Amino acid sequence: MPDILLHLVPHIAAALLYAALGFHFWHTRWHDAGRPLDPLPMQRWERIAIAATLTVQGLGLHEGLFATGTLRFSFSLAVSLMLWLAVLIYWLESFQSRMDGMQPMVLPLAAISSILPVLFPQTHEIGYANAFGFKVHFLTAMLAYSLFTLSAMHALFMGFVEQKLHRRALNKHQSSLPSILSMEALLFRMIGVAFSLLTLTLISGLLFSEQIFGKALVFDHKTLFAFASWVIFAALLFGRIKYGWRGRIALRWTLAGFLLLILAYIGSRFVSEVLLGRI
Repeated sequence: MPDILLHLVPHIAAALLYAALGFHFWHTRWHDAGRPLDPLPMQRWERIAIAATLTVQGLGLHEGLFATGTLRFSFSLAVSLMLWLAVLIYWLESFQSRMDGMQPMVLPLAAISSILPVLFPQTHEIGYANAFGFKVHFLTAMLAYSLFTLSAMHALFMGFVEQKLHRRALNKHQSSLPSILSMEALLFRMIGVAFSLLTLTLISGLLFSEQIFGKALVFDHKTLFAFASWVIFAALLFGRIKYGWRGRIALRWTLAGFLLLILAYIGSRFVSEVLLGRI
């Protein structure tokens, strides 16, 4: 029992740290408390605090994934890993763009995802984890999922900000936010990279299916959802280049593709592991 509790400590600590940082960024960037309109750039200690929290969560994820010497996986570890990568991407982007105003959105979600392996500890071992094809498939899939998760949150927040701007309801919050054009450019940059990674994921699944899973590719619901999501994001990027799609159109297409992608794996694993009790 003590060993099990010890394994849970990094997840719990990361959740508490993310929650505290989320409250801090909300209070200093979003909360209207009579402060001047001058924007507050991200401080050095804030960057260090986020990096330290990422390290703590990363240790917990490494323990959860590789503690037995093989790869263990579950929907809770998948979601936690996705948000870990999402926070890491925002943290890296913050060195080039103003991201401090976006932190109150992503950090609370990271806190929730960090605690999921504690609430849903069921895992299953993947026997083919040492196969080269699987490593390529797994890495590209996780990066793609993380970027698409971040893109979906980013698109939702952009829709919220645009709505507030149209109503002239934004006040001191906007001093800590990037401009709409900057957020839009970042959104499509993330979607472009994520789409490339998703393409590699699908190609690696096609090429290495027999090596990874011991059988030819099966067009089940997971595969169909993944390909449908690929088509939606391909159409979105084409519409952006050809017709200059933006705003609500981009939001709807981004969310539609993201929901299909979530159903492709995370949704099916949640139903199997949590609702049906299958490992």
